[in-house]
Order: sequence, then C-alpha cells, then structure tokens
Amino acid sequence: MKAVILAGGLGTRLSEETSTRPKPMVEIGGKPILWHIMKMYSAHGINDFIICCGYKGYVIKEYFANYFLHMSDVTFNMRDNTMKVHDKRAEAWNVTLVDTGDESMTGGRLGRVAEYVRDEESFCFTYGDGVGDINISATIEFHKKHGKAATLTATYPPGRFGALDIRQGKVLNFKEKPKGDGAMINGGFFVLNPEVLKYITGDGSVWEQDPLMTLATDEQLMAYEHHGFWQPMDTLRDKHLLEELWTSGKAPWKSWE
Repeated sequence: MKAVILAGGLGTRLSEETSTRPKPMVEIGGKPILWHIMKMYSAHGINDFIICCGYKGYVIKEYFANYFLHMSDVTFNMRDNTMKVHDKRAEAWNVTLVDTGDESMTGGRLGRVAEYVRDEESFCFTYGDGVGDINISATIEFHKKHGKAATLTATYPPGRFGALDIRQGKVLNFKEKPKGDGAMINGGFFVLNPEVLKYITGDGSVWEQDPLMTLATDEQLMAYEHHGFWQPMDTLRDKHLLEELWTSGKAPWKSWE
C-alpha cells in the first residue's frame, strides 16, 4: 500500500522555523517531522511514499538525495575525490517527490498525484505535520471492512490551556491541558479508495471542505476513532512539546526500534 503525505504548505503559524524550510522538515530530535511520520507508517509495513511538495520543496528533495549523509558517518578523501559511507542506515522506502505547486490547496495537492494512486485498491493519506500512536494497520482493516470510499481518523484535540475548578473564589483544582469540549476532530491518517479523486475539482480544492463534506453527504465517509496520543505541530509551542517528549524517551508515536 502507498501513503501520500502533504508536505507543501507554508506553515505560517510556525514562521520561526519555516522561513528557510517547509514545515514537514522542521526537526524533532534532529530528524524532520516528515521522517517521524514515515517511520510510523513503515512500522506498519507501508514503505511506498508519495510526498506532495510545494513551498521550498527542493529542501525535501535534497534531504532524500543525501539521506546517507544525514544518517550515517562518512569519510571524504579529498585527494581522490571519493566518499565512503560507514554503517549505512538504510530504510526500505520508495519515495516519490512530486511538485504539486506553491499555491495548491490540500485537495489540489492530492489531485496532482492522482496518477500515482488511481490504480491502487486503496491508499493512505495524511498531513506532514502531525504524529500519534495511531494503529495504522487497524485503520486499514477498518476501512476494508466497511467498504466505503473514505476513512478518516477521528481524535480528540490536544488541550491548549489548563482549566481551573473555582468555588466561592477558591481554586480547588487545576486540570492540566484538558482535551477541548469532548468532541472529536479530523486527525488525518486517512485510508482512501481512488474514487475519492473525483471529488477534487482543481488546485483550489480544499480537502477538508467540499470533498470531505460531499463524501459525508454521499455516505461514503467513515471515522476510525483514535483515543490515544495525537499531536499536530502547528506552533512553536507544539514543536517544543514534541521535542521534550522525544528527548525524554517517552515519545508515544515511536513504535519502531
């Protein structure tokens, strides 16, 4: 099965990090968050990736073109103009990088890579800026069983602020980072049949609007409920949280050795 990953947005809310690189290349623990997402899929046996590039897409291309330089020790013999790679840390990945335009919207980017997935029975699709302890194999199995065109992973939004329990002016309790109002949201990590491509009308198509809404109206959209960890990297605060989890050795999304 193939996985399509959106990696072309501007990441304006993370401008401190994205002025020189696309958002999916912002690093967590010294590795781009895109790498973390790919490792999540690879842990479930998915190693064929289509990356939808856009803003500063050349940075992503250069990363994979020089993957061994990023991941391994190397010796450069300047006299002979040769390079020796030590302890090659290879991945079983097939990575296709597609320029889907600087201005394309989320649905438009998926439409731009249609030729790579239209002959598949189904494929995975996600955003290049969020991680979680998602059971991707379970989402695929759920998708196959219900037989509809699309599955999204529904999850709870991470809490942004602590909540105070106040009675008669006294603070009795402080609930750290409650998870919103209890309603689930679209957490990405889709499993889709190629027929969803017909719901995309062009580069300006926003996947989360008309395509998903029409799929829901046509009763072709199902939700796999995820009750575990999920965290997007929308802001610098989010990046610091993910960095702290990774550094502590307690990153919930790390399901690989």
